[in-house]
Amino acid sequence: VQVVESGGGLAQAGGSLTLSCTASGVRSDEYTLGWFRDLPDNRREGVSCITRADISTDYRYYADRIKDRFTISRDIATKNTVYLQMNSLKPEDTAMYYCVAVQRKDGSVPIYQEAQRVCQQSPSTGFDAWGQGTQVTVST
Repeated sequence: VQVVESGGGLAQAGGSLTLSCTASGVRSDEYTLGWFRDLPDNRREGVSCITRADISTDYRYYADRIKDRFTISRDIATKNTVYLQMNSLKPEDTAMYYCVAVQRKDGSVPIYQEAQRVCQQSPSTGFDAWGQGTQVTVST
C-alpha cells in the first residue's frame, strides 16, 4: 500500500490550495483515506478522512479547526485519489500535510464512524501507509 501527495505550496491568508493523494495497492471500499498535519507542539492532528460505504456513498470527518473551510472529496473515476480543498486559509494552517491509508478491520466501528475513528486515532499505530508529506505555508 502506498500513498503519494501533491499540491502543497504557498498561499496568502484567505486564499485556497488543493491537495491530492493517490493510493495504490488499495481497494477504495476497503480503505479509509485521509489527511493529517503536524502541529507546532509536535503533535500530529487528523484533519479530514473519507470512507467509502458503497458506490455512491462516502462518509467524511472534519476536525473542528477546519470544518466549513476544508472539503475532502474522491475522484469519481479512479476512486483511489482524494482531494483536500482548503479555502479561507489561515496562518495556523501552515503545516506539513500527510496522506494516510487505513484498512477497515472486522469488529471495528460502524462504517459511518470509520472516517472519524481513523482521523482521531493515535498517529503512532494502526496505519497501513503514510505519505512523504507536502508542505502548506500560509502567509499573512
